[in-house]
Amino acid sequence: MILEFKLPELGENIEQADIVKVMVSEGDKVEVDQILLEIETDKATVEVPAEFNGVVKSVKAKEGETLKIGDVVFTYEEIDENSGSKKSDEKNDKPDEQFDVAENVKSEKIEENKIEVNQDKTNEIIEFKMPELGENIESAQVIKLYVKKGDKIEKDQVILEIETDKATVEVPSEISGIVKEVKIKEGDNVKVGSTVLLLETKEQTVETAKKEIIKEGFPKTEENKSEIKTDMEISEERKTVIRDVPNKKEFPKIIAPASPSVRRFAREIGVDINEVNGTGPGGRISVEDIKRFAKTINEKIRTGDGGIPIGIKREKLPDFSKWGNIRKEAMSNVRKKTAEHLSYAWTTIPHVTQFDKADITELEKMRKQFAKKAEAAGGKLTVTAILLKIVSSALKVFPQFNTSIDMDTKEIIYKDYFNIGIAVDTEQGLIVPVVKEADKKNILQLAKELTDISVKARNKKVTIEDMQGGCFTISNLGGIGGTAFTPIVNSPEVAILGVSRGSYEPVFVDGEFVPRMMLPLSLSYDHRIIDGADAARFLRWIVEAIEQPFLLSLEG
Repeated sequence: MILEFKLPELGENIEQADIVKVMVSEGDKVEVDQILLEIETDKATVEVPAEFNGVVKSVKAKEGETLKIGDVVFTYEEIDENSGSKKSDEKNDKPDEQFDVAENVKSEKIEENKIEVNQDKTNEIIEFKMPELGENIESAQVIKLYVKKGDKIEKDQVILEIETDKATVEVPSEISGIVKEVKIKEGDNVKVGSTVLLLETKEQTVETAKKEIIKEGFPKTEENKSEIKTDMEISEERKTVIRDVPNKKEFPKIIAPASPSVRRFAREIGVDINEVNGTGPGGRISVEDIKRFAKTINEKIRTGDGGIPIGIKREKLPDFSKWGNIRKEAMSNVRKKTAEHLSYAWTTIPHVTQFDKADITELEKMRKQFAKKAEAAGGKLTVTAILLKIVSSALKVFPQFNTSIDMDTKEIIYKDYFNIGIAVDTEQGLIVPVVKEADKKNILQLAKELTDISVKARNKKVTIEDMQGGCFTISNLGGIGGTAFTPIVNSPEVAILGVSRGSYEPVFVDGEFVPRMMLPLSLSYDHRIIDGADAARFLRWIVEAIEQPFLLSLEG
């Protein structure tokens, strides 16, 4: 039996991986825990071991290719661990019995009966039993029967609706046939494994074929045994169905419960509900789960990603080499992840940006005055370090800025901790390490931690934990230049503060223009949760805290 080995789950929010190296090829014998391939995600390089003993039949992935979780990597044929032989579902791999018949039957009779075996099918009565419904579920109540005696049913047709203590589930048939008898009725409480229906099927089993051969009196000679085998091969060529009748173990477990309306919705849009991961209690599948799955399928159909909304056609790139020499360079994993994440954030969050300026003339004097004290503590006293303290205080005054939105449940998630992300420019691309509990640390401590985490980021020493748990992000481009910019909110946060380069400007103070160092600030925010007036108040509070530091102690 040929089985598929798929790319396994690799961790939270990891949906794909690059194939770095394939360790096996077609025809190789594989043992459990043997390394099959080496993959790279945006977070780590991982070796993937085998979970089976078998022989590789085909390799579906190649080095350098990007696969999504669940994509087929290999097909293989299992090998029995005890005997070392290949497993097979066909019962006719070995003769079950000797054909005990008379030796004087004429060969003409053999030829006649060979055709009968190929063309005639024997009616089989099989029991359809209540399948496994999940862990610790022993029975279910029959809510509705969709079939009755004499009905013709097809494979995958829903035959009854049942209810357990966890969910309401529609049960499909695994085979086609005619209902000969219904053993249950609506309202019955039926145990797992109990017979629900008797079905008559036209599909003939290998065992039945052998019994017919015996009944017709085929000779027991070696010559005629050979002819019988040839007969089976001819039958296969004519595509006559000869297979084992499924027993109760072959009926699939109903793993993910869902209501009939959800199952109906899945069928209407062409989604196989068995492939959907439920996010509700006990893995229950909702309409939103179906929609997310369908969206993922649509993204797979597209060529590439980039956050293009459904219904908008992707424009094909021109042949740039027509106008001169070009070179192509693959994106790093950090760059790919940044592109995907920011595309998602820009597509899903309705952005608005609020601009303001802060007078940092006095702050600059104080910063230079205490710079050596910060250096003695192991840090560098920068505007960003000061803003860490100011922003953590502002989040306490304006709690709606320290939230995330769950659009599936239509809930706002308020956070009682204050972790601030700092966008860092590295050779590999933009990353956002997080300073944890910024509200509990003084400015000197924040300056040292900011220095340490920036060095780690540029030396590729930042861990996954270092980049998780952020509530708000600061992006400072002042060291590079510019007068203003519109930063993209770092989802699932709801706001980000952009800082540009400060410069001297004439400011009207006490009846005259005087030179003041002004710092441009840009606040981008999620308009689903933050109104424009609130954004203006939040940014003004930050400006006033920069200009009047006493405000941090007074209100922060």
